[in-house]
Amino acid sequence: MYNLLIYKPLFNLLLFFYNTVSFGDLGVAIILLTLVIRLILYPLFQKSVRHQTVMQKLQPEIKKIQERHSGNRQKQGEAMMALYKEHRANPFSGILMLIVQLPILFALFSIFRNILEPITKDAVYAFVSIPGVINTHFLGLIPLEQPSIMIAVLAALGQYFQVRLGLPKYEKGKTLTPAERMGKQMAIIGPVLTISILWNFPSALGLYWLTTSLFSIVQQQIVNRELRHDTVGRIHNEHNDARGVHRLEG
Repeated sequence: MYNLLIYKPLFNLLLFFYNTVSFGDLGVAIILLTLVIRLILYPLFQKSVRHQTVMQKLQPEIKKIQERHSGNRQKQGEAMMALYKEHRANPFSGILMLIVQLPILFALFSIFRNILEPITKDAVYAFVSIPGVINTHFLGLIPLEQPSIMIAVLAALGQYFQVRLGLPKYEKGKTLTPAERMGKQMAIIGPVLTISILWNFPSALGLYWLTTSLFSIVQQQIVNRELRHDTVGRIHNEHNDARGVHRLEG
């Protein structure tokens, strides 16, 4: 099932891009493949990014609930669920996004490892041609079958900026909740782990990670703008409601 639904379609799509629109550059084909994956999964990732951003912004309210119901776990849970429902937030969205990404990452790792091996006819669809010799040098400079510290660092930087965009702005001197501190720490820990992992893997995987990080930055900007508009609309509605009540009282 994994081979039929994930590995083989991605492998053939990569070969198709390489044969047609990548100008014989495997790196360009990987970028195009990454963009297709992200566009297909865009609605799911959009929801997940939105939920994670909202969860970060809700941390002060969550802290108040924990303090207010410190001695009653049931009321604490009920108040948190009401808060999540009010703001349409899902605390488990990050786990869902990880579950979706893992089989794709495994498939891509296998693809980038096998792309240099002789390709058999049973591995490709009838409408996809098997290329003779594959050019593995991205832009003629970076051999994608080897690790590249430059690609690893760029991927980590992209991840850092994407995480930072999802964090709220904290006031100076403010005492952060454990979740807020963890969010700030993950902005550093995540990219460091990315470098340590990609350091030892073919840079083809790093190029995928870099492309998806840049895509995520754009997606995070869209989510942040949507949330700002939601906030403005809510304040506007509350203001109108208050004026209506004032007129009724008058």
